[in-house]
Amino acid sequence: MNRAWLAFKARPYLGNVVGYTALFASADLFQQRFLGPGDATTGVDWCQTARVATVGFCFHANFNYQWLRWLEKMLPGGGVKAVTGKVVLDQIVAAPLTISAFYVGLSLLESKDDLLEDWRDKFWTSYKTGVVFWSTMQAVNFSFVPPVARTVFLGGVALVFTVFLCHLRQQKDQKLE
Repeated sequence: MNRAWLAFKARPYLGNVVGYTALFASADLFQQRFLGPGDATTGVDWCQTARVATVGFCFHANFNYQWLRWLEKMLPGGGVKAVTGKVVLDQIVAAPLTISAFYVGLSLLESKDDLLEDWRDKFWTSYKTGVVFWSTMQAVNFSFVPPVARTVFLGGVALVFTVFLCHLRQQKDQKLE
């Protein structure tokens, strides 16, 4: 385990981005297998998982890696004031961007005519749920996780939230408020 940690610390960008992307894509697999339409024997839509992985890699993993580094530079440390500032900025700036990238990015990769349809229908439900979930998880992240491992920790936490987003996105017939 010590060797893995040393390798991770030597290449934090690579470890964080690959780890985050793998966890992000795993969320879609979980959602399809256990929460998706039909029964658990219908199989997996690998193209869907590839699209989720693409959005995770091209935007989420890279954005979160840079975002968390920037937050640490602007508000260094794990004290109450710094953690609170990071959480508030995260919810005001990063949350709307990442949720929007998820819905619009997948719509773009699916070549939908209306790229904003899912975003319009599901953004506010996702954002309100995310504020409660992410505020707590980011407070833990900023307080206890070393900066070098924050993106991959976020990927683990994002696995849970992305299952929710993937499941919510599959609710095609429902308009959510």
